[in-house]
Amino acid sequence: MIGLNLPRTGIESFPFPRKTQIAGVLSRRRAQYIAAASLLAKSIHSSIVSPSPLQPTISNTFRSTSGCERAYHDGRPRGSLWRGKKLIGKEAIFVILGMKRFKDDSEKLDKFIKTHALRLLKLDMVAVLNELERQGEVSLTVKMFMVIRKQDWYKSDVYLYKDLIVALARRKKMDDAMDLLQNMMEENLFPDSQTYMEVIRGFLQYGSPADAMNIYEDMKKSPDPPEQLPFRILLKGLLPHPLLRNQVKHEFEEFFPDQRVFDPPEEIFGLL
Repeated sequence: MIGLNLPRTGIESFPFPRKTQIAGVLSRRRAQYIAAASLLAKSIHSSIVSPSPLQPTISNTFRSTSGCERAYHDGRPRGSLWRGKKLIGKEAIFVILGMKRFKDDSEKLDKFIKTHALRLLKLDMVAVLNELERQGEVSLTVKMFMVIRKQDWYKSDVYLYKDLIVALARRKKMDDAMDLLQNMMEENLFPDSQTYMEVIRGFLQYGSPADAMNIYEDMKKSPDPPEQLPFRILLKGLLPHPLLRNQVKHEFEEFFPDQRVFDPPEEIFGLL
């Protein structure tokens, strides 16, 4: 039978791609889809799991030197840290910051106290006083104490006077210390032995033995029995002043007959 080479028509003549080419195209597209899907999944997972910079967590923020993870405060205000154990309110915090800001300008400080500190409630005033004393702002603490002293609810407190006078004497602010000591006696309060000791020491370090002797005379008039330490502080500080020292020594021996006083050699006495 004779075979005829007739031209192919219809479907047989359409140039279809090979199966290997189709498989390659599908594999490439599938790989692209898989890669895009994996990136999308990673971005969604990171946005859900990983914290933002404003919300640090325990796991990725602070690690101690021992390798254990623990929480820390990120610096943003929180109620428990801002109020604290002393229950410092927002108004009290504002007054504390304002007084510290204007402490070098007496005119602005007095104006700020009149416009803000006087408007505080009783608990806020006490909180401001305690916080300023805790921070070592003695002058501002005295300012706030004078505000409290003018309130109707104020009651005399010998321990508060003592803390303020001792703090002022240790900083050699003797004029302010004497003003508080005078106010204290006007309220029928008497300093204790430690208060007298710190004031006497402050005047001796300030270079004013005459004022130290005046405080010593007031101490002897106190209803409380004297203690040895103020006498010994005065005896040591009066070494350059033999006459005053001999007077204090004689009275010390009267108050404490069983105690002894060390006297330096005469040659040292002459050099002082």
